[in-house]
Amino acid sequence: MEAKLIDGKKTAKEIKTELKLRVEKLKPSGVTPGLAAVLVGEDPASQIYVRSKAKACEKIGIYSEVIRRPADITRDELTGIVDELNKREDIDGILVQLPLPDHIDEMTITLLIDPAKDVDGFHPHNVGMMLLGHPAFLSCTPYGIVELLRRYDIDPSGKEVVVLGRSNIVGKPVGAMLLQKAAMANATVTFCHSRTADIESVCRRADIVIAAIGRAEFVKADMVKEGAVIIDVGINRIPDDSKEKGYRLAGDVDFEACSKKASYITPVPGGVGPMTITMLLANTVLSAERRAAKLKK
Repeated sequence: MEAKLIDGKKTAKEIKTELKLRVEKLKPSGVTPGLAAVLVGEDPASQIYVRSKAKACEKIGIYSEVIRRPADITRDELTGIVDELNKREDIDGILVQLPLPDHIDEMTITLLIDPAKDVDGFHPHNVGMMLLGHPAFLSCTPYGIVELLRRYDIDPSGKEVVVLGRSNIVGKPVGAMLLQKAAMANATVTFCHSRTADIESVCRRADIVIAAIGRAEFVKADMVKEGAVIIDVGINRIPDDSKEKGYRLAGDVDFEACSKKASYITPVPGGVGPMTITMLLANTVLSAERRAAKLKK
């Protein structure tokens, strides 16, 4: 068996085309979706990520604003920025890029963001509403995973899903989403982590494996059953002198070996990664549509 590739890059492009049309439909109401990103410090990965978000916004017609501040910003200064963004009618989505400097508590800042503008889906209000099965902004990477399954007609209902990893950003929320009594859910979900005994045998039971453990090529072919669906969330740098940059990117799954047993598999890069920013855009457009609906009343 040779696995079919779940192409996140292609799917993300399709969704962006759909979002652009939705943005166009908002014009008669005088609403342009607005996304503000707050970037504190000079973290290189954060700088790249924020630039990518800004470019993606521009392509589909979302107004994008990046607020840059030095790493020695005080908590009160950052609080003031978030408060101001909460009040602005032209801003539909707010994200404070993580990580923040050590002297600022991330949860304190997250709690300050208006849940109606929390397009990252990190605010406890949105997390709690999602867990209860109510409408909420969904965390972008898990949302992207579920959307990939939907668009490739991979229905998790009645399937056994094993999630490798229990982070608040990916592992926990994606498991919770797939557990819901709803479309593209109704799965039996098992979480595996650093204290899981015999993780290999647990993985071998899975109809769908979601690897978000942060260990390069951790999932080997003997850990998955024939025909399993494999979603690889990991992105790791492996030293490789044959590459110009001196490294190659690899996921949490041994792609070459596992692709010979799986029915579907995501590549790294080009799988889950492109979906994260795309679902952030989707949340922002949804927020703008809600603003437009209020203006009509």
